[in-house]
Amino acid sequence: MRIGILGLGRIGAFHAETLSGLDAVDSLVVTDPFADAAKAAAERFGADVVDSPEALLAAGVDGIVVAAATDAHPALILAGVEAGVPVFCEKPVARTMAEGVEVLKAVRGRDVPIQIGYNRRFDAGFVNARAAVQSGELGTLHTVRSTTLDPAPPPAAYIAASGGIFRDCSVHDFDIIRWVTGREVREVYAVGGNRGADFIEEAGDADTTGAILTLDDGTLAVVSNSRHNARGYDVRMEIHGFQDSIAVGLEDKLPLRSVEPGVTFPAGTPHDFFMDRFTDAYRAELTAFTEVVAGTRPSPCTIEDALEAGWIADACTLSLHEHRPVTIEEVRQA
Repeated sequence: MRIGILGLGRIGAFHAETLSGLDAVDSLVVTDPFADAAKAAAERFGADVVDSPEALLAAGVDGIVVAAATDAHPALILAGVEAGVPVFCEKPVARTMAEGVEVLKAVRGRDVPIQIGYNRRFDAGFVNARAAVQSGELGTLHTVRSTTLDPAPPPAAYIAASGGIFRDCSVHDFDIIRWVTGREVREVYAVGGNRGADFIEEAGDADTTGAILTLDDGTLAVVSNSRHNARGYDVRMEIHGFQDSIAVGLEDKLPLRSVEPGVTFPAGTPHDFFMDRFTDAYRAELTAFTEVVAGTRPSPCTIEDALEAGWIADACTLSLHEHRPVTIEEVRQA
């Protein structure tokens, strides 16, 4: 099949490399407002270069991957749907939830699949955790702990346009909690602080946050995030039930140092970047998209899924600013 890629920045170039190695993909077509980025991808992966999204959609593509700037996501998703071409779009659907809802309304009822890029759903550890929950082997759940710690903050310009740590970073935890547990979030309470880079506080954001999510069956989920984790990129989950407890990310490249006498775990080189931690998951995610394009599976992460994670992020942002619990229905109706 022939896949088009719109946007050749860091993640777009990474996707181009992944797609070029998939057996199901015969050729790539790429476009980017920066001609040098598109040219570099063409030279590296043997892709065809076109000068606009319109030209890409007219180039006989079977599916498109949207890796452009967030502001362009709504228009590019809708352009793909109008052309009848399956769409993979990196999160978020749009910069604001209101825009995301409008995209959902515009595509509802259209027979064109759309997959939103939440890669943790394709990580082997999280897949196994979901299977354990679904099998009932953990018993009734009572506590979930989800962690995402970045090794260093992104640039100031990125922070200013990110929508805040809950919408940019924690949203991955929110999505994977929903997916692994199969439950919806009912209420949140969030706190945050600034312990490092001044430009994050100046942007009105926090660099370190904690949130307690109450799920619709009473399970408590504790989410911990920070832009500062000098030892590396730390993504983990613990799931505790009345019959057993399991963990995702408890492996030799875990960026955590034990000070227990005689303990040598973890012994590996710590993960230092999300592409390192989730290389296999990204490959599985894009393999799934080729199956969506081929019509052999439905979208594994829909716009509706992405918006649910977004509502949780909005609720946590409001809770942080107003120092109070916030229900999901409160922000959904706002």
